[in-house]
Amino acid sequence: MSNGPSQQPHWTRRGFLLTAAALAAVPGLPADPAAAAAELPDFPADVALYRSAYRNWVGEITADGLWACAPEGPRQVADVVNWAWRHGWRVRARGASHGWSPLTVTEGTPSGAPVLLVDTTPHLTGLTLDSPTAARAGTGVTMEALLTFLEEHGLGVTAAPAPGVLTLGGALAIDAHGTAVPARGERRRPGHTYGSLSNLILSLTAVVWDSGAGAYVVRTFRRDEADCAALLTHLGRSLVTEVVLRVGSNTDLRCVSRTDIPAGELFAAPGSDGRTFSRFLDQAGRVEAIWFAFTEHPWLKVWSVSPTRPLTSRRVTRPYNYPFSDNIPTPVAQLVGRMTSEAAWYLAPVLGTAQYDAAALGLVTTLSADLWGPSKNTLLYLKPSTLRVHADGYAVLTSREQVQRVLSEFAAFYRERLAAYAARGSFPVNGSVEIRVTGLDEPGDAGVAGARPPLLSALRPRADHPEWDTAVWLDVLTLPGTPDAEAFLREIERFLLRTFDGGFALTRVEWSKGWAYTDDGVWSDQEVLGSVVPAAVGPAEWAEADAALNRLDPHRVYGNTFLDRLFGQGATGEVRLHRGGAAVHQGVDRTRPHSAAATAMRATAPAIAKASRYPCRCP
Repeated sequence: MSNGPSQQPHWTRRGFLLTAAALAAVPGLPADPAAAAAELPDFPADVALYRSAYRNWVGEITADGLWACAPEGPRQVADVVNWAWRHGWRVRARGASHGWSPLTVTEGTPSGAPVLLVDTTPHLTGLTLDSPTAARAGTGVTMEALLTFLEEHGLGVTAAPAPGVLTLGGALAIDAHGTAVPARGERRRPGHTYGSLSNLILSLTAVVWDSGAGAYVVRTFRRDEADCAALLTHLGRSLVTEVVLRVGSNTDLRCVSRTDIPAGELFAAPGSDGRTFSRFLDQAGRVEAIWFAFTEHPWLKVWSVSPTRPLTSRRVTRPYNYPFSDNIPTPVAQLVGRMTSEAAWYLAPVLGTAQYDAAALGLVTTLSADLWGPSKNTLLYLKPSTLRVHADGYAVLTSREQVQRVLSEFAAFYRERLAAYAARGSFPVNGSVEIRVTGLDEPGDAGVAGARPPLLSALRPRADHPEWDTAVWLDVLTLPGTPDAEAFLREIERFLLRTFDGGFALTRVEWSKGWAYTDDGVWSDQEVLGSVVPAAVGPAEWAEADAALNRLDPHRVYGNTFLDRLFGQGATGEVRLHRGGAAVHQGVDRTRPHSAAATAMRATAPAIAKASRYPCRCP
């Protein structure tokens, strides 16, 4: 009997969610005492050891069978780090693993590698109020738990990343952000910032090297200390156990969603009439656009401060109010299943339309187009069950008046290149473009005399451009393994670097996302890694941060081969480290991670360079 069409894989929403869960699973197996003693001699006896896998957000970077532990407090963290130093191991802090770039673990790390994962979520989760305007938090606490705690005390933040599962430590390590600038006439509230979460830090506690003690010790840094500026956004080159954050009174927010404004109008040239992005910024200050590939109408969200509930708004008492986004609709899951299992990438326009339709219809059927409630309940809206895609990421620093120009020029280039690829039968993007706008990390927002901005934050202001007060965040999302994705995203990156090159705007990378693209890889372009990124941060600031982090960790316990390359410690990807008398060979950092996630999904179904140096790789 013929199998027929009924034997083809039947992709359902539930089946696809199980696939996503499988990619995210991080099993932890209790250690056999004899094996642990043989492989990790003299490991601190009061810290439990186990074998664990590492998976990043989309499964592009995986490592199996690594040793992991969960210290119960800062003292045990110091014991673990000192053990690692003496035995030639490296330590990687792990929270929710909700990231893309190889800042924690690099692809290809073997199970026998001297890499120890330190899990922060089991125990480093304390939450207390130091004062009515300061919260003390362990770095393993999730953003949802932190914001819930603050809400219970009448406190909150201006903006936050959409996923509530992020750990605070992970968010601070990469200057995580939301979307917010002041609306016209709005004044910043005490205890709030329009920049990154790192800009709220008053003090932090980290495990760092003490030359006098000849060991790693627990030390607290105040915001006005020079070394603190390097630790505020450390990219995984340190291990912070606790922070004290400046916080302010909570606000009630109204979030209105729209899907009726064409991209051509929303991202029109500066000075255009109509419903432009900058007009919504002026009106409300808090705006996000999600523009599905090959569609014309983005999903626009506009938050506004609203002390009382508007008559048409639905009151929300908990976060995650877009079930059609948090849980993959069946038509979307079926299309994704066909694209990944059958290599039917030509279905990208159909998938884009299905995602738009799910959003437009879902906003109506779930009564979620007009929401109102405490800030947490509209700021947090992304669950781990959402569609997992690869994301590139950049922050374009500019003045508030130039935001519409940045968006207009980007949108025109993106649209033109997507059409050019499609004309030759290539569909490199099947997710969306996500656009957010924030303020910069003004250190005065912390309310500490002598405070400095985070040295490595993409939102650090530039002293030579005081007119730059805004950052436009641009992310392009696509399924891992999509043909021509790297080449397309390389063109996007080159366009941003040559167009926003320090004249009226400047491009910096978003640390947690994809960048430094080659035609067939990511985090691979040596010129971007070695020259462009440090120049965009600022050569002096980059050098200062590197020197401080080296001084606080001279034995390079906190690091991996990718960070070694990024900070000039091993241009070839091979590094020989000497710590505690031990020599350790770190393997070559593989920088083509797309294939890992794609295979898994199939199995389960002198400054920034000028334009002449970044020619468009157009056909």
